Amino acid sequence: MSDRSQPTGGGRSPATGFTEGSVTRHLLNLTGFMVMGFLAMNIARLAEAAFVGLLGTAELAAIAYNFPIVMGLGAASRGLGIGASSVVARSMGSGDREGSAVLVTHCLWLTLTFTLICVALGIPFAEPLFRVLGARDEVLLLTLDYFNVWILGLPMFALSMVGTSLLRATGDAKSPGFIQTLGSILQIVFAPPLIFGWFGIPPLGVVGAALSHVLARVISFGFTMYLFAFRDRLIVPTFDGLLPAWRSILHVGLPATMTNLIGPVSNAIIIRLLSSHGAAVVAGFGIAQRVDSIVAMVVISLGGAAAPFIGQNWGAGHYDRVRESLRLANRFSLAWGVFAAILMAAIGGPLVSLINDDAQVIETATVFFLIVPFSIGFMGLNNVASASFNALGQPMPPLVLALSRMIVLYVPLAILGDYLYGYAGIFGATALANVINGLAAAYWNRVSIDNSVQRLQAASASVNGS
Repeated sequence: MSDRSQPTGGGRSPATGFTEGSVTRHLLNLTGFMVMGFLAMNIARLAEAAFVGLLGTAELAAIAYNFPIVMGLGAASRGLGIGASSVVARSMGSGDREGSAVLVTHCLWLTLTFTLICVALGIPFAEPLFRVLGARDEVLLLTLDYFNVWILGLPMFALSMVGTSLLRATGDAKSPGFIQTLGSILQIVFAPPLIFGWFGIPPLGVVGAALSHVLARVISFGFTMYLFAFRDRLIVPTFDGLLPAWRSILHVGLPATMTNLIGPVSNAIIIRLLSSHGAAVVAGFGIAQRVDSIVAMVVISLGGAAAPFIGQNWGAGHYDRVRESLRLANRFSLAWGVFAAILMAAIGGPLVSLINDDAQVIETATVFFLIVPFSIGFMGLNNVASASFNALGQPMPPLVLALSRMIVLYVPLAILGDYLYGYAGIFGATALANVINGLAAAYWNRVSIDNSVQRLQAASASVNGS
């Protein structure tokens, strides 16, 4: 008998088929569409850097200073999505569609509430925050110009991001990838006229870059809500059980948000260290990050793909499929890491030279590509392990791992590396922290899965024996 439940009140049947069929096929399908979406998003970020780079190094540095804040708010949104998708995937795996619809609805309300608070606080506190990061004079003004427009679109951006996570949790692998791709294509299309002033539009510079992102994400949000409301019928007109649902979501979502915020916080610290080497070094680092994210997105997508698969199969009691998915994901992460490191060492520097011709910018990015990408595979191990923990409703191990990486490894090593070797030492600290953290995460996750399965099997045997 199929484990697919029928939709209530119409709409599409939830695709809970992750609990059946080839593990490899499901992971490739999920990962492929996530890669498509993330690739489009990262190409859009890179295109933004290329367009802004034509304006000058100061403008390029401005979006680099924005990067940790923008990524931090995005990370917080992803954390809410992780919490919701964790409970929704397990709910779907157990066949509770009505409960899943309530969770989806309440998560969207939670996301809207959170982002409106961020908008209200972000604008007045932006200037002192960017001063702390090291932005000064013309660069500071340009940084604020970009941020004050970008943050107005945060609610739509976050709702779209959380929405795509929830779609995956219900078993829809394709739609999120198409939505993310659409938003990114629109951003690339909107950016040049707004930045440079085409078709009678006044040239808006960095403001135009931010506005193109906002407009594109508003359209993405519209498509996401259409799928929930009309195709899947997973938005229900009720506030009943709102607070209990928020507690369930935040049980995973709050630690996941904190975990996701640690990366941008670490990045902000590194930006502050790099700022002592000049705006060109900050700009080179900003471009290098955007290029690096294009190859790193594969292991990031793999972690995101593993989460709904693990959640549904754990909810259905298919523990062997969970173990198999983790083995496949970890092996692929390491293999991809080797490929990515070789590729970036070969073409990273020349690629940056096409975006910006400042010699210091190119040199900084080239040094980055010779060091950091060699740790991408190990970053993948951490992403897969963290996704697994969150999918099983165990958000604390990823938080502990992330805090340990930042406090014990990354920041101390970066400060020491900066003292000994300059910005190259900072990049070396990034790579070393990723390697150690990835190995620790994979080991902890494997031991935790084994122990959890043994406890559940023992409990089941005890019940059956009685």
